[in-house]
Amino acid sequence: MTTHASVLLVALALTGCATMSSVIDEQKAGGGTTRMYPVSFDEAWRISIDIFRREGGGPIEEHKDEKYMLTEASMNLYTAGTVMGAWFVPIDPTTTKVTIVTQRKMKTNVFTVLTEGTFHDQFAEAVNRLRLEPAKPASNK
Repeated sequence: MTTHASVLLVALALTGCATMSSVIDEQKAGGGTTRMYPVSFDEAWRISIDIFRREGGGPIEEHKDEKYMLTEASMNLYTAGTVMGAWFVPIDPTTTKVTIVTQRKMKTNVFTVLTEGTFHDQFAEAVNRLRLEPAKPASNK
């Protein structure tokens, strides 16, 4: 192995890489950003999927029975990618606590594809749109 390759391996080992497991571990340790929203669990679930898809998330691992989802966004010009997870705690039928954890895949990257704050900003906007839209008549088809 060349000296350059050895240095690269050591650098990668020291900087670490974020994985789905590390996002889960961070949430279990109390990490992430949590906010309460006046939406049902199912509404919160759909809004989160929409945000992840819109922000470049790949396939979404849906663990609906355990009330969380995971995804990752691929590399772009600014970052090697982002690993993301959202957790949901229904407080009552019309209120849900939502926690988001985002991590850069490479700890040395400056940017993430989606920050926790941006996720919650978009989530709040979606809740406002949902509440402002008039009810649509049911289709008879």
